[in-house]
Amino acid sequence: MGLLDGLRSVLGLRAEADARRDADPDDLFGMSTAYITMETELGYDSLDVGALCFSGVDSSSFRDAVDEVESILEAGREETGTEFSVTSDDHGYHWVVLEDDDPEDLITSMHFAADTFIEHDYGSRLLAAVFAYEGDDAAKRHRDGGGGAAEVTEPAYWIYSFRRGRFYPFVPRPGRERDSSAEFKLEASLDGELEIEREKDYWYPLWPSEGGTHPWE
Repeated sequence: MGLLDGLRSVLGLRAEADARRDADPDDLFGMSTAYITMETELGYDSLDVGALCFSGVDSSSFRDAVDEVESILEAGREETGTEFSVTSDDHGYHWVVLEDDDPEDLITSMHFAADTFIEHDYGSRLLAAVFAYEGDDAAKRHRDGGGGAAEVTEPAYWIYSFRRGRFYPFVPRPGRERDSSAEFKLEASLDGELEIEREKDYWYPLWPSEGGTHPWE
């Protein structure tokens, strides 16, 4: 399975068919408190970037929806300073990439973008929202039970599946491995603050492209 191959299946149609609750963009606001927990209790620093993944439709009304998303974010940039770009990956998925060192503004801008798609009846095209963090030495020591001081620079992500209406953690390691221990720790620590995906089959890994980067990097 390639970079984002299967994304439509795991975060798309199959996820929707098996979902037990409707997705709600308001779930994204759960990250407002999760940011604090990640930083103060788990030692993860925000990378001040988030991304919204959606699949496109070849229609003028869909292009109008994307244009309105860009217009809203452009207007918001003047007020909040949230930078944004709209891009595509090699697999045909589209991304709204947002950057802001204020988590509240970042989350609010992402919510505006998602809500605009829904208002245009394109909520079914939304696949995932991604929030990026980076673990530091404190995170490593926490996961190791207090010992060890090995340098840790791997990223960690919280991914929201719009079809499932749930968050799940993704902690990649070199060689397309996953740090399952860290992911389970994040799940346990944020349970109650976020709507956590219980079925691990839906913890879909968003690996970087063949060029080694994600759309938000």
